[in-house]
Amino acid sequence: MQLFHYHLVTSRVRDVEARYVGKLAFSLVARYGRIGEETASFEAGTSWEELDGLGFRLRLSELERGAVNVVVQPGQWNVPRVDHLGLALDEDQFEEVLERAAERDLRVQEHGGRRTFVATGAGYRLELHPPREWLEELLEGAGHLRLDELHLRADDPTVKADILAELLGVRAIGGDVEVGGSLVRFVPGGPQGRPELQGEIFA
Repeated sequence: MQLFHYHLVTSRVRDVEARYVGKLAFSLVARYGRIGEETASFEAGTSWEELDGLGFRLRLSELERGAVNVVVQPGQWNVPRVDHLGLALDEDQFEEVLERAAERDLRVQEHGGRRTFVATGAGYRLELHPPREWLEELLEGAGHLRLDELHLRADDPTVKADILAELLGVRAIGGDVEVGGSLVRFVPGGPQGRPELQGEIFA
């Protein structure tokens, strides 16, 4: 089990993207969106000024470094909030999480056989991935950088931690959950619903 991805929603997409690229040395994979009614994507090398001139409307900005993938989506919040956490699982773990979700009557959505989402009922979702060739390549990414800790502000850290731990079959200690080799730490002082990003530690 490995936490390799998180999806942020913010009104400051360009600033957040710039932080990952400039301060944290992530690479821009691509920006995805639309020009008029047509879908469009642009890899690194096309500036925001050029995109503005084309009338590009952003849907997602994808960033990557080592075995960590971050997506930033336009939304209403100044401070980025986490929509979902992405987990790489083996086949048994994948099935076990889905069984636990079914036992709790949680909503499960499949997207084209490539991604499976579980609504936790605690303001955020989980994106589950069984073994896939592309994912194995990512997790063996250059430099093997991985997410060591993810800190999230929440209205009720214990509730948010408990549901994550229950679904993954691990133990929560207060607001802390060990997910594979990563620590997800929910801290107080955040909003209701989606938790706010407080910070990350990479290793």
